[in-house]
Amino acid sequence: MRKAKPKKRIILPDPMFTEVMVTKFVNHLMYDGKKSVAFDIFYSSLELVKAKLPNEEKTPLDIWKKALDNITPQVEVKSRRVGGATFQVPTEIRPERKESISMKNLILYSRKRGGKSMAEKLAAEIVDAYNNQGGAFKRKEDMHRMAEANRAFAHFRF
Repeated sequence: MRKAKPKKRIILPDPMFTEVMVTKFVNHLMYDGKKSVAFDIFYSSLELVKAKLPNEEKTPLDIWKKALDNITPQVEVKSRRVGGATFQVPTEIRPERKESISMKNLILYSRKRGGKSMAEKLAAEIVDAYNNQGGAFKRKEDMHRMAEANRAFAHFRF
């Protein structure tokens, strides 16, 4: 692929909320092409979020979006080799990558959690991310801390 840019694939919105972002999340959540199972897990986790935060005036979908915003990193460090030494250079993240990283982190830390079903684990991680805590939020904070610590090498940015 020297000259031709790969075509952007069109992702269809999900059936319940008609949101493309939900479909992207479900695609990350899915195992072995079992999309209907992934949709069931996601929708049931939103129901559990609604049950866990009953006095919240937002809808479960809005809570999920706010949770994703809370765990979305703004900067990351990339290894850059300059003169025999490797530096961790802080760089800004593209918007599509930000979205992807936050979704993957939410799913990763949900899977690591203790709990009965994946829906329960995902719901617990969404509630934690909404309240600025939990594994995914800690991951974002660590990324920002690492970038701040290596700010002196920002001039090596490429």
